[in-house]
Amino acid sequence: MKDKTKEKHFHLHHHDDSVGTMADVEAVMKKYDRESNVRIWEGLPKKVIHYIMAAFAIYCIIDAIFLTTLQEVRYSVFMGMIIFLGFLTFPVKKGYERVNHMPWYDIIIMIVGSGAYFFYAINSMTVIRLSARIMANPMFMIVGAIGILALVELCRRCVGLPILCVAGVLVIYTLVSGISLPQLIRTLFYTANGIFSTPVGVCVKYIVIFIIFGAFLERTGVADFFIRFANAAVGRFTGGPAKVAVVASALEGMASGSSVANTVGSGSITIPMMEKNGYRKDFTIAITVATATQALLIPPSHNMVIYGQAAGGVSTGRLFLAGILPGLLLCVAMMILVRRMTIKENFPRGPKYTLKEAVRTCLNGVLALITIVIIIVGCSSGIFTVTESAAIACVYAAFLTFVVYRSVKITEVWRILKGTLKTLAMILAIIASANAFCYLMSYLQVPAMITNFMLTVTDNKFVLLMMINVLLLVLGCFMDVAPLILITTPILLPAVEQFGVDPVHFGIIVMMNLAVASLTPPVGTTLFAGCAVGHM
Repeated sequence: MKDKTKEKHFHLHHHDDSVGTMADVEAVMKKYDRESNVRIWEGLPKKVIHYIMAAFAIYCIIDAIFLTTLQEVRYSVFMGMIIFLGFLTFPVKKGYERVNHMPWYDIIIMIVGSGAYFFYAINSMTVIRLSARIMANPMFMIVGAIGILALVELCRRCVGLPILCVAGVLVIYTLVSGISLPQLIRTLFYTANGIFSTPVGVCVKYIVIFIIFGAFLERTGVADFFIRFANAAVGRFTGGPAKVAVVASALEGMASGSSVANTVGSGSITIPMMEKNGYRKDFTIAITVATATQALLIPPSHNMVIYGQAAGGVSTGRLFLAGILPGLLLCVAMMILVRRMTIKENFPRGPKYTLKEAVRTCLNGVLALITIVIIIVGCSSGIFTVTESAAIACVYAAFLTFVVYRSVKITEVWRILKGTLKTLAMILAIIASANAFCYLMSYLQVPAMITNFMLTVTDNKFVLLMMINVLLLVLGCFMDVAPLILITTPILLPAVEQFGVDPVHFGIIVMMNLAVASLTPPVGTTLFAGCAVGHM
């Protein structure tokens, strides 16, 4: 939910019926952003679920920073709660609008699925002691199968059907190739080679705090500052309003990390602003959706985190640092293109700011920007660990929210923490499923086969990278960003590593291609979200 400052700013600029109301914006997010497509709870059930989610968010912070209990216990309890809350949050299909209703089959999956992980937590010492012999007990085999299926179904609800289809084919092929079903279940559910491999540990330790940090940062009213800062910086120049959209989108991308959320968040303000200055509707929407893709490159981007885990644990700090220069270059390139187009179309400049007004605008938001600096500098320099950087930034963002800006009341902390669980459930379901997916691909030696095939096609690194660029752009027309990262990274990364391409460099290549692909139909969610916000 938008913070009060942003909502106030929204209404000040939205008297034009051509763009719509805040309810329209929320409807767009629900339609095009899977994270926003959630079950509707009202009244007492809503309050109870909010408190459960907020309490679990607090537990996640304590677990990430302080707890040292057995890894198998911590991870399985964590996954059990994610399954439980995930099914409470995500309906079986998009567009489910019944209030305070959960189908009987969802209740069964939620209870039995989460129960499988809690069963593992309770019996973790038995699992460790018996090792492979554990599958001689039918109960453990059934529990493992239930846990895997529940996770796969939650992942389908979060990212769609394609990854489920690919995983299904891999499972069938793995069983046909000779591995027994009990062995497959044990490896995927009861060992560190499957669901509970390193990326889940990274999620438990780091990602949860990053998500909570982002929620607090949004409540500081930082999005409103981004618009005002962009106006002060570039609004007075040729094509000022369009350049404001470019700069504001780059800045808001740091807070949202999502091109769809970026389109809706900044576009709900910049589209009407450009139209009121005489810009054509198609031009305003095109600028908005194109610039929103900067969110995939400019840190801290959660898609980079997903790539890092799909790539086998590539450093989050290095990915964040590597995304800064390409993100800035993309922003500058868009600014140059906007200038040329606005000169050709003779579009007007924006309002001028005095030096005093510009300085005041910058000073008002510099405190919020320090949080981004803490994370990027802390992660990349080694001054802090990733956990420490995220924890410090989280505490600082909370201090700004409740003490400095006072944008929300302290009693709203439960609502903020609750909101983080939607994102956490989605990301952890994706990462845990990716772990199993990567094991199957490794067992079947798919990366090795793809690498050998590419080596027969070309021995030139640059030709190979061009082929991969084209492949990603084509696949991006039919698949969303997150599942495409999970499916292609374990396959393509080993091939490019044979040619000496650094995994961090390849990650930026993937992000850039998928940024473009998010605009291409028939699955161009960013493009459709922009058209919906602009009512085109």
